[in-house]
Amino acid sequence: MTETATTRADARASEPLLSARQVTMQFGGLTAVNKVDLDIHPGEIVGLIGPNGAGKTTFFNCLTGMYQPTSGQVLFDGAVLPPKPRRVAVAGVARTFQNIRLFHNMTALENVMVGRYARTKTNALDAIFRLPRHRREEAETREVAREWLEFVGLGDHADSLSRNLPYGDQRRLEIARALALEPKLLLLDEPTAGMNPQETREAEALITRIRELGMAVLVIEHDMRFIFSLCDRVACLVRGEVLIDDVPAVVQHDERVIEAYIGAPVDTGDEPEAPEPDRRTLAPNKPLLEFPPNAINPILGRRHRGEHRHEGHEPEGRNDA
Repeated sequence: MTETATTRADARASEPLLSARQVTMQFGGLTAVNKVDLDIHPGEIVGLIGPNGAGKTTFFNCLTGMYQPTSGQVLFDGAVLPPKPRRVAVAGVARTFQNIRLFHNMTALENVMVGRYARTKTNALDAIFRLPRHRREEAETREVAREWLEFVGLGDHADSLSRNLPYGDQRRLEIARALALEPKLLLLDEPTAGMNPQETREAEALITRIRELGMAVLVIEHDMRFIFSLCDRVACLVRGEVLIDDVPAVVQHDERVIEAYIGAPVDTGDEPEAPEPDRRTLAPNKPLLEFPPNAINPILGRRHRGEHRHEGHEPEGRNDA
């Protein structure tokens, strides 16, 4: 058995790191997430797919404390996860966002340092008076941030303003900022959105390296090739409900998943019957456009008669080119 296969088998055999139980999120009369159950094990990469509007990001927000679920609960490391983003982060859950949320007037290094501050213990007074504890933690935070920039391949851009980085590097910078928290579970919301094929391959390699550090990863993505190549398991969310949660080989051939994406049953191989032609629109002598007799065409500036589909009419007037 390969090292990767062993890692995946060990992940499935362990107790869940995160367990979502009957998580439901309603907005007025709209149920965005409906009784979702999902387990994620240590060192496991789980993909979350589904058509637009399926409730994927809303579910992420329930896991990270940005939304308080209407009902159900989220367990992390055996304890109920509080619906407060900072406490969720301190517990060991970090995330990136679908739309890049960097501090564009700060350097790459400073952005990653911001992600680390949830782990520090100094307070505002320590910072104002530059007390020894603050100076020690600031130096440590800076060093850790540099290490994570090196890890994602941005070590040479530590002093670059984040707004000046290429798009793919900005995506990696967001991941570095999340990693600076040193989480047990990393949530990635469409990490390859807008990337070219080379950047997508690099992102896949980076996430695999993150798993090798012992972290679990839950990733939302619309790139099916990326998801099925990367993940140990894939869950498909449709209209706020889990349609299937299985290994990639099973999910990618599930007819319900295909139908959810293309909006029609899977082709059975039978040749569809050709529809009857609409002879009203294909009739060769049917005018495409008709004007009343002797009407002035406001564009051509001349008197006009109906034009027919198959007439070899040469255009006249000011707009001829």
